[in-house]
Amino acid sequence: MKVFSKKNDLKDCLLAYKSNNKTIGFVPTMGALHRGHLSLIKKAQQKNDIVVVSLFVNPTQFDNAEDLAKYPKTLAKDIDMLRSVHCDILFTPSVEEIYENNITSENFNFDGIEHQMEGKFRKGHFNGVGTIVKALFEIVAPHKAYFGQKDFQQLQVIKKMVKKHGLQVKVKGCPIYREQDGLAMSSRNVRLSKEQRIAAPLIYKVLQEVGRKFNTQSVLEVTEWVDNQFKNHTSLRLEYFTIANEKSLESIKIKDSRKKHRAFIAVFADEIRLIDNLHLNNL
Repeated sequence: MKVFSKKNDLKDCLLAYKSNNKTIGFVPTMGALHRGHLSLIKKAQQKNDIVVVSLFVNPTQFDNAEDLAKYPKTLAKDIDMLRSVHCDILFTPSVEEIYENNITSENFNFDGIEHQMEGKFRKGHFNGVGTIVKALFEIVAPHKAYFGQKDFQQLQVIKKMVKKHGLQVKVKGCPIYREQDGLAMSSRNVRLSKEQRIAAPLIYKVLQEVGRKFNTQSVLEVTEWVDNQFKNHTSLRLEYFTIANEKSLESIKIKDSRKKHRAFIAVFADEIRLIDNLHLNNL
């Protein structure tokens, strides 16, 4: 595996591959890798000649300085994991390499989807996401890029950004990778206490039950039921739950069999924030 920390060195390496008509797959990460990340890399390997993984904790997408400071950093372990799946190239730039002397976000217009759900609770988050992904796409210039659907809203934002800026990359969403007990894999899971880790699978169990109830109950009834599951929970606190149109990401009040819907949830275990989502079958 080749490792680069400077963007120009990486560009030179990738140019040689592209000159030989090699296709480039790209998996951007913030490190603290887990099997979900490896599943994205394996998807990329199936469809591309060369796979690039970036490892960069992006400061501009954190609205909470404490969350940024506590974000897990496990570089040595990450490198071992990448070698175990025969990753071709790792890009580990510094903050200065990406942002130089201007650690700020661009301002994007994502046609309103950035103001839903995560956007309501994490000010400036999607401007930060758009800024770093656009920068990485311009450096790597991949043919395809792979993202997990756990961050479904982020995935839609990135697709919108690619379209609006005319970037020549196909963005691929991949299924959520889960632990055996259903908890969506996340780098933040390692911060959970033993009690919190035991409690956390409730999030997916609630979503599964939402999937069943959605066919027979109203949106309001389902939402009230979810609220009640967390109302007096000792380890988990519900930040939001909503059922939204998959395309616009706007919350719905009335079901429409002609549209696709998805349930979204954010839950706190103390200060650790966990998110998940589930596609809801049409009626």
